[in-house]
Formats: sequence, structure tokens, C-alpha cells
Amino acid sequence: MDITTMKNIRNFCIIAHIDHGKSTLADRLLDATQTVTAREQQNQLLDSMDLERERGITIKSHAIQMEYEYKGEKYILNLIDTPGHVDFSYEVSRSIAACEGALLIVDAAQSIQAQTISNLYLALENDLTIIPVLNKIDLPSANPEEVSDDIVDLLGCDYEEIIPASGKTGLGVEDILAAIIERVPAPKGNPDEPLQALVFDSVYNPFRGIEVIFRVINGKITKGQKIKFMATGKEYFADEIGTLKLNQVPKKEISSGDVGYLISGIKEAREVKVGDTLTDAKEPTQNMIEGFENVKPMVFAGIYPVDTEDYEELRNSMEKLQLNDASLVFTAESSAALGFGFRCGFLGMLHMEIIQERLEREFNMTVITTVPNVSYLAYTKKEPDTPIIVNNPSDLPEPSKLERVEEPYIKATIITKADFVGQVMSLCIDKRGVITNQTYLTEDRVELTFDMPLAEIVFDFYDRLKTVSKGYASFDYSPMGMRTSNLVKVDVMLNANVVDALSALMHADNAYSIGKKMCEKLKELIPRQQFDIPIQAAIGVKVIARETVKALRKDVTAKCYGGDISRKRKLLEKQKAGKKRMRQIGNVEIPQEAFMAVLKLND
Repeated sequence: MDITTMKNIRNFCIIAHIDHGKSTLADRLLDATQTVTAREQQNQLLDSMDLERERGITIKSHAIQMEYEYKGEKYILNLIDTPGHVDFSYEVSRSIAACEGALLIVDAAQSIQAQTISNLYLALENDLTIIPVLNKIDLPSANPEEVSDDIVDLLGCDYEEIIPASGKTGLGVEDILAAIIERVPAPKGNPDEPLQALVFDSVYNPFRGIEVIFRVINGKITKGQKIKFMATGKEYFADEIGTLKLNQVPKKEISSGDVGYLISGIKEAREVKVGDTLTDAKEPTQNMIEGFENVKPMVFAGIYPVDTEDYEELRNSMEKLQLNDASLVFTAESSAALGFGFRCGFLGMLHMEIIQERLEREFNMTVITTVPNVSYLAYTKKEPDTPIIVNNPSDLPEPSKLERVEEPYIKATIITKADFVGQVMSLCIDKRGVITNQTYLTEDRVELTFDMPLAEIVFDFYDRLKTVSKGYASFDYSPMGMRTSNLVKVDVMLNANVVDALSALMHADNAYSIGKKMCEKLKELIPRQQFDIPIQAAIGVKVIARETVKALRKDVTAKCYGGDISRKRKLLEKQKAGKKRMRQIGNVEIPQEAFMAVLKLND
């Protein structure tokens, strides 16, 4: 491809808050450029997973190439559709790095939300041209004038630059295509330099291995060339390269500025890292593309098979899932209560739900998930400078040996209506948050910034935030590093046996109230036995709360009617001795609901 046609390439992505209509608008762009035929058309065309369609969210980013004729010239438009949920922001940042322009989609009924702003900052850091699009203006609840004012305040653009559109009716789609061609700059790059390409996604194909999706920055890639991944140092042959329409279109060569896919028989997802630089094995480029980092899991939970015999099958399922989702991290672990399973790291709670659901759907694996927690650093008195990574509460050293514990903190940004500021603040302060900033974006919309422990937002924070703000608050966070906290490990004991799957690390101030709630919740859920079951919450050896599941009483004296009381007493004493023995050898089964109920203590 020569330089003259490089000026006819446009690479752009779509950024928006979750549920602002970006997948629907992407469908309209594909229709307008006749990339899909009428027969191939369906809603949310780029969301290929069943789960994405049902929940109406984008989980994986997708790339697709469109061809469009504008003022007598042919243009190639590469669209990269990105996820809108905060859990997948790393994927969004890689997609943004592969583009020169971004469509910023704002819902005319909901206005600007937290995720819109955080993705917008990502795009501005990468010097992208922003094209504001006001979507869903056909809705009766749309408020275009007011939302346009918000966009102008946020971007500092002119009113004329905002394109009114509707993904449902197709209004404004031609204007968007014209704006992309006119406003987004053509890619810069030198086709004669050594190959330098950014890997921004990978997809697992069961028949062909890992398909790598990349954007060529400099140089060109040809079929059969020997290429190298710079972060992992692995080398492969480019067996097939091509561009992505709805189906793959193989090509002989892809030059700088263009987006394409590569198949080279890679079997392990770990060998392809999103954000890595692709180069020629013989003449490698000296510059690695900046911004590459390994994805760090934020939330950890144990996943166990319901039947211990399914352990190997679960391992196979997890490995296959990891091929599709490289951000899933897992290691084998065992628990006294649940047998063998895995300790898994997730990007957030939504990611965890999706993995659990995919295991059930795609692999027919029914699993038990333990209480999610985050990763802590513990320092012992013996070695105060060497941290011990604690992913599981059972890894925490004994309190007598412990010097201090550090936990991850996040910077949380919440945008809400001015009416709900009080409720949102009290919720965040309950969760040990410290307010650092409060800004009025408009008369009615407030941006609040808090420093909060990640552990506090892991369970039900997002749901409770939506409840106190009647659905009007939007939330986004970024990690800030570790801080020392006064944390203790609360163990739950059933019948004097510690159930390790229910142990949790928490702040000392909350330990008593949460321990008490746990015991009360378990008392409701554990079925009654022939003997009393004590449920205790303890910190070390000190019991801080107790409930008792009363025994079912079998009436052994029913046959003694009338006569002497001593006959009844003799029978009851015999029953009492039997119950005592039963309690010593008795085994208490914990239902799956009990593990999940601990997460929903505030309901």
C-alpha cells in the first residue's frame, strides 16, 4: 500500500458509559457502509457472546473494517468497539492506543456519566480527536439542549461539532461517517521502517489457535514473515494475515496505519499479551510501544466443583476459558470444607459473575464460589521488610507474629445528582472512604472523589450506590497503591470446627458487627440436626459472636404415659448422652446459599 492511500485510512473507536447505545450505533454504521448484507444483519452485531446480548453489555472489544465512498474517494474505516464497564478499562485503554479518533457517545436522556469521563481522559491522554455524538435523541425523555451544554462544558467544543443521532432510527449516521473522514487525522507511520505493531486484542479459535488483532504503527507485515512478540520474546511465522470484515479477509501484506489479524498457530493465551509490540524477528524495531503492562487482578475468590470428582474437568474448563479471557488468573488450592479447587483472580465483581456464568453455560460446570476478597500484604515481626502476599484469609500469619497489614486503596469517582450527595457521602464514609474532592459539573450534577479501600467496594457497594441515588449515580475507580490498615481475620466456627471458606479479613472496627451478622445469617440457612449446632465468629481464639441452631427434639417419652416420672427422666438422660456423642462426631453440611449469603449481609 503506498503513501497516497494511507491518507484514506481512518482508525477510530467508540467510547461511552455502559448502556448509552454504542453497540446499536455501531450496527447502523455497518449498515450505512454496506459492510453487512441484509441477511447477516442482527442487533448488537459485534457482540458475539450470548451473554453480551442478554445483558446488553460489551465484554470483549471487537474490530471491524468498513469501506465507504465520500466525495468520490474511497476510504477504509477501522472501527474498534470497546466495552463500557469499569472492570474492562484496561482493554479500553489498549483499543484507544490503536486509534487516532474516538466517537464519544452520550445518551441524550442520561447525560454524562463517570465511565464516559474516565474513558474520555484516556482518549485525550493519547491525543485522539474526539467527535461528540448525542445519541437516543428520538426518546421522549431526551433532553438534547441541556446535555449539549454539558458536552460543551466538558470538551470545550462548539455546539456545531456535536452530532445528534439515534442508533434506533439511523438518524445522523451519514453525518458521523462524514465527520470521521473530515475530522479524524490519517494514521502517521513510515512503511519503510522495521515492523512495529501494537497488539490490542486476542481471540481464541478452537481450530486455529489464538488470533492476534493488531494495528501496524510503522513498517509492514507480510504473509510467511517471521515475527517476534517483544514482551514475551516468542517468535512465530505469520501463517495467515488479513483484515477483519464480518468474516476474516486474508491478505498478502498489511502496511502501516492499518488494522489486521494474525494467525500463527499459538496455542497458549499467556504467550499473547494485550499491549505487546509485534516486530520482525530478523530486523526488530528498537522501540517498544509504550504503555504495556500486565493486567492485575483486583478481586480474588475460590472456585470449587460441587462434586470433588469434577476437579480435573474444572481445570480443563478454566484453561479453555483463559484462552478466551487472558485477564483470568488461577492457581490450585484446597480447602478443608470444600476439597480441591482454584483460587482465581478477577478484574472486578462483574468479571467474576461473567466467568461463573460462562463456566456454567459453555462447560456445564456447576461451581461453588467462596467469599471474594482482595489481595493484602502482611509483614511479620521477624522480617518487617519482607511482605507476604495474602490472597486467601487462611494465609495470614497469626496475630502474635504480625507486624502490620497493608491493603489496596482506590481513587473512586462518583457522579450523581445534587439531591443525592448526602446519601452517597454517608455510604462512602460507612465504607471507610475519605472525601478528597467535590466539584459541581453543572448546577445539578456533582463529581465526588474518595480514597477508599478496595475491599469495601468488592461486595455490594455498586448495588447500594445505585439504590441510594435511585439509579442516578455512576462510578469509576483507579488503583492508588497500598496503605497500612488495622485488619483482623474473622473465622467462622461450626460445631467448634473452623470453616476456612467462610473466613474473611476485615477492619477491626467492623469485625464485631459483621461477625454477628454472619452468625445470624448462617443460623437461618443451616438446617437443624438432631443436636445443637453452635455457630461462632472468632478473632484468633477470642469468640466475638455466637448463635445456636437448636436441635430437633424427638419425643422419646411418648410411650411412657402415666406411671412414675423417674422412667421418663431415665429415658431423657439416655437421649442426652446420645446427643452429646452425636455432637462430637456429627458433621454439619453447609448449603451453597450460605456461602453466597455472606456477600449479601446488608440486604
